[in-house]
Amino acid sequence: MAFLQDSHNYHAPKVTNERKRELLLFEKHAEVRFRRLELLNLAFCHRSYANEHQIDIDNNERLEFLGDSVLGLVVSEYLFRNFSETMVEGDFARIKSFVVSEDSLAGIAKRIKVDNFILIGKGEEYSGGRGKKALLADCMESIIGAYYLDSGFKDVQTFILKYLVPEIVKVLENRHKKDYKTLLQEYVQKRYKTYPRYHVVKKTGPDHDKMFWVEVVVHDVVYGPGKGKNKKEAEQDAAGLAYKAIHPTH
Repeated sequence: MAFLQDSHNYHAPKVTNERKRELLLFEKHAEVRFRRLELLNLAFCHRSYANEHQIDIDNNERLEFLGDSVLGLVVSEYLFRNFSETMVEGDFARIKSFVVSEDSLAGIAKRIKVDNFILIGKGEEYSGGRGKKALLADCMESIIGAYYLDSGFKDVQTFILKYLVPEIVKVLENRHKKDYKTLLQEYVQKRYKTYPRYHVVKKTGPDHDKMFWVEVVVHDVVYGPGKGKNKKEAEQDAAGLAYKAIHPTH
């Protein structure tokens, strides 16, 4: 726990009185309590904020790295302890991949209002960064990493499971958001020994609010177009259209 004990190991943005009120409000939303608010503040600090202010502060990327590992361990242990008699390793991997996914973490981040408290640069703000799934998911992992350093494994385990167990239940009850791109690729590889091919057919809107339109070709049949705020989302949407056409019951 040297990171926690030695304040010289990190340089968090200053916690002013106003910022302290904001962080305490977040703690209320998330039902979490930090001993050191500067660690929580650092978890919210995106690299665009640190770069833009050109002062001696760190960003949240090291905490994100730590939080990703802690998150994976907590979810893996929960699955092992509760479902070892009914599931095999492949089931664990499938469930884990859904519950720690960008979509899942970004959804939880939105629920506890992480987007209201992130520190980001003006350029990132203008490009809609506060609502980007990847940024929200990364920040969620940073908060987990910070809480682990601040309060230890048991407290962070309780925090994680409070929000992740409902996501696990969704997967078990088949109510989760499907990764259609992976499902489609597995089907096409097995059936046709090839891969789906994605093509961007058009882009609309200004740079800060673009919409992508993507078609997918499966065994010479074109499906779509799917649409999304970025290429990845549009490909996922197109894959969903294709997969549902091939498997009408899904």
